[in-house]
Amino acid sequence: MTEHKAKNKLIHRLRNRYRLVVMNDDTFEERFSWRQTPLGFLIAIISLTIFMIALVVVLIAFTPIREYIPGYADETSQQKLLDLHFKTDSIEKILTDQQKYTDNILTILKGKDSAEHPVNPRDTTKKYTNLNFKPSKEDTALRNDVESMDQYSLTANFDRKGGIGDFFFFVPLQGTVTNIFNAAEEHFGVDIAATDDNEPVRSTLDGTVISAGWTIDNGYVIEIQHANNIISIYKHNAALLKKTGDYVKAGDPIAIVGSSGEQMIGPHLHFELWYNGTPVDPQDYILIQ
Repeated sequence: MTEHKAKNKLIHRLRNRYRLVVMNDDTFEERFSWRQTPLGFLIAIISLTIFMIALVVVLIAFTPIREYIPGYADETSQQKLLDLHFKTDSIEKILTDQQKYTDNILTILKGKDSAEHPVNPRDTTKKYTNLNFKPSKEDTALRNDVESMDQYSLTANFDRKGGIGDFFFFVPLQGTVTNIFNAAEEHFGVDIAATDDNEPVRSTLDGTVISAGWTIDNGYVIEIQHANNIISIYKHNAALLKKTGDYVKAGDPIAIVGSSGEQMIGPHLHFELWYNGTPVDPQDYILIQ
């Protein structure tokens, strides 16, 4: 009963009406009057608080005022920051490349080697030391017969006069042509697929090796200087059997066919023939199957 009476007394007090009067202190004239119960006053305070919270949320979410709040940026500012980040990254890359270029120039002026030599990617799973490159009796007899003919002599004379058509070229690799010469597409040679993984690549003419090494794009590459300003190039080899400065004769093994280099599609030889600094179609002068 006591708790019930206390509860009713509290409800009665909340429902009691009170009047707030504002009067002139000199004339006692009533200027403002507000009649309200404590419960109504409490409801009014809560409603005003909810209204103020809603008003602040609307102002922050839908007006530019949000830009002045720390950590709250609009989409335009975020996009600008992203664009500036990409531009800064590009400028940093350009500066790094320019610094490398300057360092290389200084290294060259000092007489040092500025080239970055890649790690030799030789395939150690295969052995090329026990391969037999000796020609057969039939091949030897054919060579002797052809060399005995002055018109088709395989012995290159560097004082020899005439054009590239006067030479008898040795087939660099027995196989099938998978891609022909096409200067318009910058394919300056022919691709020859070998019948055997360990097939030797042979020099097409007598000459001197002017370059023998490895590149990222073409793998093991060997270049040979021949008579009358003729140069032959052999790319994508698995291993090189000759080094720069070696003198080779037509038909001598100079490399092992392979699939080295990033531009390689499959095991084959990319063979190029250059005459007076211009690439020519090897199939115009060599009978390749």
